[in-house]
Amino acid sequence: MIHKSSIIKGLVVLVFTLMSANSFAQQDPQYTHYMYNTLSVNPAYAGQRETLSVVGLHRSQWVGIDGAPQTQTLGIHSPLRNERIGLGLNIVSDALGPARETSVDANFSYTIPLNANDLKLSFGARGGFHMLDTDWSKGRFRNPDRVFNNNLNLISPTIGAGLYMHTRKWYLGLSVPNILQTDHYDDFQESIATESQHFYLIGGYVFNVSETTEFKPAFLLKGVSGAPLIADVSANLWFQKKLTVGVAWRWDDSMSALVGFQVTPGMFIGYGYDVTTTGLNNYNGGSHELTLRFEVKRLGRILSPRFF
Repeated sequence: MIHKSSIIKGLVVLVFTLMSANSFAQQDPQYTHYMYNTLSVNPAYAGQRETLSVVGLHRSQWVGIDGAPQTQTLGIHSPLRNERIGLGLNIVSDALGPARETSVDANFSYTIPLNANDLKLSFGARGGFHMLDTDWSKGRFRNPDRVFNNNLNLISPTIGAGLYMHTRKWYLGLSVPNILQTDHYDDFQESIATESQHFYLIGGYVFNVSETTEFKPAFLLKGVSGAPLIADVSANLWFQKKLTVGVAWRWDDSMSALVGFQVTPGMFIGYGYDVTTTGLNNYNGGSHELTLRFEVKRLGRILSPRFF
């Protein structure tokens, strides 16, 4: 029998051990709705909603600043007839200044029950490609000498892996979305830089406040050597399995308000608004994020809304 406490301890130790490697890197896109966008950061989540699930997200960051990040994601995943196996497709498009980066990844997961109740451990893997397109005619640069005369179009392979342990009440996940080095646009250096592995640790727990209200605190830690550790913490209340309201905080970056509504058992819409807490707050109108999720009822099953 595998002990739950031993697995959790091992996951936490592993993520911080891996994050201690020394290499220069840039940060991946960030999301306020990370709790609904799990497939983007962890391939082991594929199929874990036990139905065909389609999630789309749009993020406009630092509204009012020319060239600020604009991010769109699309995640599609489902379990197969053998419910231990899940498959998924994830697409991310991220625009920043003169550069647009697009990642397309196929995801695979295999789930193992750990006890007679509902504790499960999923192993995930992903593979795909990353495209970087730059148009140096866009914008004005602090250091024109760093700017290339010609546009660049680079394609790199991507390979990632993840673990996802969960019950109906809580989850904990560790992942490396891409273990290979890829080229990214560095807005600070105004040049192309090499990105190393990002490590994600996610978790959440659902508390029953009453018969009609549930409370879910959740967190996401994102780390890569050469860049600050990013910590997101959120707290959401779910009323009548319909209305979700919450707040979130990103370490040394922003605070957010979140609201969501389960329009039908198969359709969820969520909105988040970030207020920057750094000096950049004087130059932008905040960040907006919109999430849409569609799910299809499986033959012979009732589609019941879930908190994660």
